[in-house]
Amino acid sequence: MSRLVAVVGSTATGKSDLAVALALALGGEVVNADSMQLYRGMDIGTAKLTDAQRRGVPHHLLDVWDVTTTANVAEYQRLARGAVDDVLARGATPILVGGSGLYVRAVIDPLTFPGTDAAVRAALETELAADGPQALHDRLRAADPVAALAIGPANGRKIVRALEVVAITGRPFTAALPDYGSTAGRAYDVVQFAIDPPREELARRIHDRVERMFDGGLVTEVRSLDRLGLRTGVTASRALGYAQVLRLLDGEITEKQARALTAQRTRRFAARQRGWFYRDPRIRWLPAAEPELVLELIGWAGDPA
Repeated sequence: MSRLVAVVGSTATGKSDLAVALALALGGEVVNADSMQLYRGMDIGTAKLTDAQRRGVPHHLLDVWDVTTTANVAEYQRLARGAVDDVLARGATPILVGGSGLYVRAVIDPLTFPGTDAAVRAALETELAADGPQALHDRLRAADPVAALAIGPANGRKIVRALEVVAITGRPFTAALPDYGSTAGRAYDVVQFAIDPPREELARRIHDRVERMFDGGLVTEVRSLDRLGLRTGVTASRALGYAQVLRLLDGEITEKQARALTAQRTRRFAARQRGWFYRDPRIRWLPAAEPELVLELIGWAGDPA
């Protein structure tokens, strides 16, 4: 079975840099599993590596969708497995990197995704508009606590989708996920690593990243994407940082408030990411993405799973 290395975990932990280091050491190529980095032009706010930071390592599935496109994990699964297979066909090692938990599992596990029901979706979206996302999130928590933990109470689009699947299938949204230990139907032999710094350090890293984003031109980036239809993008317009800057551009909040809100929401998001990945016993957790750990990582990645 072909070997795939995955670097996963919370935002701002150093996954992208570690993936590049692994790719250089293993003769690999990076495949993106960050749902927001799939969007063209969303560079600063997603901490997308620059060409220089990629250090010559090929990166796949960056800048795939327009900001007006609604994210679709089934479509991502098709694209990502195609990219992984292409890397393997060239005799290289695919390094899957990202913090979008469902996207990672869509690549490494045999997931199938239920279809949609227009009537059910319309009814849920009407409720969302009338009652807000919190009411629907409360319902999701009763129907599927695992999904509710992974999906934030403000993410109306994902809440609607999860409840739609519950309505269509009669089962929890997460029931479609195979057991972590199951190897049936798996296409790849996977070794996964996650970086887990202390909470205080991660909070500092998130604060510093947000400050760098705003200082580095995030407001200008969002203004440019706004002209390309960012507000009409159901997924992209709600991305961390982008949603807050849109409010800033509308005069609803100050830049200082936008920075603070972005950092606060990112900390909450990072906690949900950690909760999602911590349930997967296959992941090997590391305290930091320091250079001296890379050799140890390479040793693990070369051992049989």
